[in-house]
Order: sequence, then structure tokens, then C-alpha cells
Amino acid sequence: MTTTEPASRVPGLDTLRALAVSLVVLHHYVLFVSRRPTFGWVGEIGWAGVDLFFALSGYLIGNQIIKGMRGGAGFSLKNFYARRFLRTLPNFWVVLALYACWPAFRGDAPLMPLWRYLTFTQNYHLEPGTAFSHAWSLSIEEQFYMVLPAVALAGAALLRRVAWAWLAIGLAFAAGMLARASLWLDVIDGQQYWSHHYYKYIYYSTFCRFDELLAGVALALVKNCHPAAWRRLTGCGNWMFAAGVAVTGLSFWLFLRDHFGFAMTVFGYPLLALGFSLLIVAALSPGALLHEVRVPGAASLALWSYAIYLTHKQVCILAAGHLQAAGYGPESAPAIAILLALSVLSGWILYRLVETPFMALRARYVPSNSARQRLEPGGENSSLASSLDALSQPARSGGKRQG
Repeated sequence: MTTTEPASRVPGLDTLRALAVSLVVLHHYVLFVSRRPTFGWVGEIGWAGVDLFFALSGYLIGNQIIKGMRGGAGFSLKNFYARRFLRTLPNFWVVLALYACWPAFRGDAPLMPLWRYLTFTQNYHLEPGTAFSHAWSLSIEEQFYMVLPAVALAGAALLRRVAWAWLAIGLAFAAGMLARASLWLDVIDGQQYWSHHYYKYIYYSTFCRFDELLAGVALALVKNCHPAAWRRLTGCGNWMFAAGVAVTGLSFWLFLRDHFGFAMTVFGYPLLALGFSLLIVAALSPGALLHEVRVPGAASLALWSYAIYLTHKQVCILAAGHLQAAGYGPESAPAIAILLALSVLSGWILYRLVETPFMALRARYVPSNSARQRLEPGGENSSLASSLDALSQPARSGGKRQG
């Protein structure tokens, strides 16, 4: 759910991000509002939008970290964490406050202990049906943001070989498949409440759902450490696009046939990760169709996607009740149009009122992940980044520490 800066936006990535948030909104509409196959197979497979978000985040964040570590300016953990926190926490805190302080907003859904949300451990053994349950994916992303840069820096300092990074990625994929296989046999096979257990112990679990994040990091590793291979891949972007559509389509078809079966539980998510990775390569390939075509509205949806993701579900649920009372059922065309428009509007409001000011603060005080930040006019260092000095890089010559 990460966005790039406006100056560096890539139309293809915006298209994929807009697709991801659209899939999620349609899926939640089917799951929590209409409770019918309103959008056919698209609404049923819409949960995969979260996985597309994961793949995009894996690439974008992995690229920032690896590029920063290989650059001359150095990579700063304190700046990285400050930028991530300013990007993700304000929106999340505002929406969490709505759930916690406004009982009517969350309705009958029980709220988990606040510390579970605040520590981003909500997804561990998450009970389906709890309030703000869709924040489980944000918990996994925040865990990813916290762990990946530290692991990357430690690995680079101790091992200093790219081959070890590839070995770690391969072992992580294998560990995820093994975890899903073991859990499926333990809590799904032959169990009376297998569907409930599937979501609680497999679908929401960090240890079972990082395949797409890993795939994105692998792409970033190819781009920064194997430039010749990256040029060959992006040199045939339309073929990558065709392959990505084919693999993604195959994975969708297989998941629609048997989402909860053993084979798809173990191997389906890596297959989905492969399909999304190929689409990301196509989006980054100059001259490719996905890279060049600007889909109307995609850039705006991509920019507001994080805010839309946080707000849309409960806004739709609450507004649907009023529309139903007015005689417009959730499967009627007016209700669908109004509720989808409200989903976008609520995200836009959160983006404008909360996300935009904090992104401006980030641009002013922590403009990059570099260990040597530019100074603000007047030569003063960043007070915000300096507040995280415990993680700072060694000071530059001349006695000034850069934020």
C-alpha cells in the first residue's frame, strides 16, 4: 500500500495499485454488504488485491533499501523508519480512533484490545468478524517494514555476497510453503470448523502470507544487483505482461476452483506471486503497453489507495443500511454506484486531511532514506529525524549530524 513520490510515479505501477484497491473494495462489498456474488468471479477473487499490494510493497521498499545500501550516500535506518511511520501511522491512527471512540462506527463487531492494533500484532490468531479486521494486511506490511532493512543491513555486513541473499529468499519461500502445509494438515484437514481455522491460522498469518512480499524483494534484488538480467527482462516488457496475465489468470482460476484445498494453500500463493511479479516487470519496462498507457483515474486511485483501503469497508456497511431503509438494496444499481463512490470519497477525505500534511512534513524533514540528507535553507538539521538519533549513522566531518 506504499506510494512513490509524485515526481517519480510510474503509470504502470499506478495502474496495478488502482487495480489492487479496486479488487479489495469489490471483494469486501460482496463479503460484508451484499453477501451475494454481485460482481461475479471478480468480487470472489478480489481478496488477491491484498497480495498485489504486497508484491508492490516488496518491490518498492526492497528497491529503496538495496539501492540505498549500494549508493554512495549510505542508507539510514532512522530515516527509513521515520519515513515509513509518517507514511503509514497517521492514517491508521485516525481510523483506529474512529473504531475505538465511536461505537456506532464499528457497529456490532467486537473490538480487539487496542494494544494488538497499536503493536501491529492484530493478525496473529485473528478472529474473523472483529472490528477493523481488514487491517491484518497492514500489520504484515508494518512487520515487513521493521524487519527487512535491519536484516538486509546485517546480512550485507556479515555475508557480503548477493548469492546469500538469493539463498535466504529461496529458503523463506520454502519455509512459507512448509508452514502452510503443516498448518493445513493440523488445523484444516478433517476439522469441523476448518473454514474458521483457515483464516485464523493460515490466511491472516505473517508466516504464511509473505510470498508476494518476497517476490517483490527478489525483483528489487535483480534490478540493483543483476543489471544485465534486469535489462533483458525489461527489454521484453510486453512478453512479461502477457506472461503475467497468463500466470495470474491461471492462479485466479485455480483459486476459484479450490481456494482452501491443500495444493492451492501450499503452492497457490507462490504462483500468484510469480504472476504479479511479471506484471510489475511489465509496468517498469519502457515501451511496454502497461508502462506507457495511462488509465484514466488510475493515478488518483493509486494516490488515495491506502486511505481508501482503511476507510471503505465500514463506510459501505454503514451507508448500505441507510440505503436499504430508503428502498435501495445493496445489489441495486443506485446503491452500488453510491457505495463505491462513498468508498473513494472517504479515502480522498482521509488523504487530504491527514495523509497530505504528514507527507509534506516527511518531504521537508526526511526527504530520503540517505544517511546524508540535504539541509533545509539556513543550514539547520532535521529536528524530526534527529529525534531518532539512537539509530543514526556516524556524524559527518565538520561536527554536523545529518538527518
